[in-house]
Amino acid sequence: MKVALASDHRGVRVKGQILIQVEELGHSVVDFGPNDTKSVDYPDYAASVADAINSGLVDRGILVCGTGMGMCIAANKFQGVRAVTCHDDVTAEYSRRHNNANVMCLSADMLGDRLLGRIVEIWLRTEFEGGRHQRRLEKITLIEQANGCLKPENQCVTSAIGVANHDLDIANAGKSS
Repeated sequence: MKVALASDHRGVRVKGQILIQVEELGHSVVDFGPNDTKSVDYPDYAASVADAINSGLVDRGILVCGTGMGMCIAANKFQGVRAVTCHDDVTAEYSRRHNNANVMCLSADMLGDRLLGRIVEIWLRTEFEGGRHQRRLEKITLIEQANGCLKPENQCVTSAIGVANHDLDIANAGKSS
């Protein structure tokens, strides 16, 4: 399996730990950064992983930020991404078994190293059950299509981020820091 991995500045250490674990479990990793703890904006990194899922570059993604929640919110704006925050063995297992989650978001600040390791291993090894759960995922897809989630064929993620950053620069022009 090919796994995309990214974090914000608060998750860099944990991302490094997860990268090693994923490779030890026999999977390949695409590291979308960052590589240092200089402050960054988590939506940029969530978008990179979500785009990799959408384009088929990777099978699954793991995102790390302070709580995992910001990454999850940003990643779920993309059609076909089923991002979840996991905080224990049960949420890791059932997010895969029942929801076929393809992006897992983790907290760098609230989970210990051993628990993080267990969560990652369970999430990567658990298969989707299908059956009645497939019907529900199909309904989620219909909701995404009806409500305009970003689609890779219609939206260049890099351009979207650039436009958003440009708009923020304009909105903040003239304001003192």
